[in-house]
Amino acid sequence: MRDAQPSQTALMAAASRAAYTERLLGDRFEQYVVLGAGLDTFALRCAPGGPPTRVIEVDHPATQRWKRELMTAAGLASPDGLVFAPVDFESGDLMAALRAAGLDPERPALVSWLGVAMYLTEEAIAATLAVLGRLPRGSELVMEYALPPGLQDERGAEYASFALAAADRGEPWLSFFAPDDLSALLKQHGLEVVEHVRQAGRVTPGLWRRQDALRPADLCRLTRAIVTG
Repeated sequence: MRDAQPSQTALMAAASRAAYTERLLGDRFEQYVVLGAGLDTFALRCAPGGPPTRVIEVDHPATQRWKRELMTAAGLASPDGLVFAPVDFESGDLMAALRAAGLDPERPALVSWLGVAMYLTEEAIAATLAVLGRLPRGSELVMEYALPPGLQDERGAEYASFALAAADRGEPWLSFFAPDDLSALLKQHGLEVVEHVRQAGRVTPGLWRRQDALRPADLCRLTRAIVTG
């Protein structure tokens, strides 16, 4: 973007979406599933023995190997309760991976799916939602999704130009959703939307009163949905 480096903007987006999602954990969920976990640090930051008691990180096997190598190099031990579930969202069996990781099918889970869906085909997204809709009633999903160009604001469109450039490095954005369309897809798979959240609404409004160039953009939103089946 003209007044902020793309990497700074991406870090701001990642921090705000994590803050929103992790606030939902509280003491209501004993299971936290992180889809496309990448280098997520929640399991390393949360208090030992506190909720959630099990954190299941789901990601591509190669990405998980890389993360574990980085943890070893940094002298970070894998905390109790953290389980790695290797799976490819485009071709793997997510439910089988969750069961192998010890997901309790009788207890609700909070599922985060942040910074991932835009890189997947709509078929892979629908297949994943079909699995999540079979989780215990009361389970919740926080999913980040990219808006189509017509719904992006000016700052969002500027940042989208950098995202499109990533396609040259083999990381194209493949899926975009209008909020109503995503709500319909979620409902089709047994998830009822609670809210759609703009970046500006993810944290306390006062945190956006900044003197630098990092201000919210409307490019990717969060949706929070509850399993009703």
